[in-house]
Amino acid sequence: MNKTQFEPIQAKHVLNSVKAPSMPFDWSINPYRGCQHGCSFCYARSTHAFMGQNTDDTFQHHIFYKVNAKQALEAQLVKMLRSQDGRRKLGRVAIGTATDPYQPVEKQANLTRQCLEVLASYGIPVTITTRSPLVLKDIDLLQTMKGSSVNISIHTLNVTIWRDFEPMTPSPRARFETLARLAERGIKTGVFMAPILPYITDDQQDMEAIVEQASRAGAGFVMGSVLRLSTSEVKSWFFATLQQRYPHLVRRYAAMYHGSGYASSPYREAIRAKINKLLEQYGLAALEPYQPAPSFTAAAPCEEAPVQLSFSFEGELSAPVEAASPMH
Repeated sequence: MNKTQFEPIQAKHVLNSVKAPSMPFDWSINPYRGCQHGCSFCYARSTHAFMGQNTDDTFQHHIFYKVNAKQALEAQLVKMLRSQDGRRKLGRVAIGTATDPYQPVEKQANLTRQCLEVLASYGIPVTITTRSPLVLKDIDLLQTMKGSSVNISIHTLNVTIWRDFEPMTPSPRARFETLARLAERGIKTGVFMAPILPYITDDQQDMEAIVEQASRAGAGFVMGSVLRLSTSEVKSWFFATLQQRYPHLVRRYAAMYHGSGYASSPYREAIRAKINKLLEQYGLAALEPYQPAPSFTAAAPCEEAPVQLSFSFEGELSAPVEAASPMH
């Protein structure tokens, strides 16, 4: 087995502007580069190339962590809040758009929690996307962050399919239990049924099982999304898994994704119609309601001293190596 290497990096900033009008948030934060979950369909795998790394299982076994995430975020916010324009631009922040903010390393590093502490101190709401019950450790903070939500990614309840495509993630059952506990504590929750895998998880029975469980667990919405193979790196890695586990589907996938990272529009429309019918049946929303943040009133800046990050890894994990060059 490959050992996982953890490398500290200095971030110039951690709050990234999201300009796409279709996105229900204004800013994003990813405290980590790479993800220990290593899902075969992960669209973020190609981002490792920006770090001079391979996009194979290196994405899973070489994790970069932004050691100064809290301090960089604090400095960014202070600078933005100096002007009325900066205050006006602040809105909800998405955490976990590229890698899971609650992958196992977060248990020791606490970078996601540190970012939440800063955002909470300024009254900035967040939307978190994760596959991990580790998010439960931050319930205390999330309960104080008005307008925040947690999205749990679950693409199948079939144990065999789960193990084939994302064997290092917590089980689907554990994720639904997490969702229920969050909902019980008054935290807005939803399910990202993603990615829907053509010919594997796209039949009515499989999708209904997720929608039904989401309803029982107290989710406020379910959003479905068909598999996207956006780059050659992602496509190559996914097809390797497909060849190994579902060789009879390789040709059908090659035809479906030939020349594009997306399934055909008619196929996606058919899936959307199926999901909408299920959501109506179970009384769930298709998308989380989103209201842009009103004129922003900042809380007083944090008075606490900067935190020096220090932690160690156990078991199969290796010690951090020298820090890389500063990055965005």
